[in-house]
Amino acid sequence: MVKRALELSATALILVHNHPSGDPTPSRADIDMTKMIVDTAKPLGITVHDHIIIGKDGHASLKGLRLI
Repeated sequence: MVKRALELSATALILVHNHPSGDPTPSRADIDMTKMIVDTAKPLGITVHDHIIIGKDGHASLKGLRLI
């Protein structure tokens, strides 16, 4: 993702994916992967504004949950 952001000269990202299970609760892997992307992107001048997970009956925002 960071490589593609650099190719596009992006200065910010919003990550979005779905959970086929229907439960939008972020998993430990979701949280860890998001933190890794944030930590990689930041020194390159790319801000991660949010990571949104879509579920069957709603969504979860890692920023809204204060996980990033």
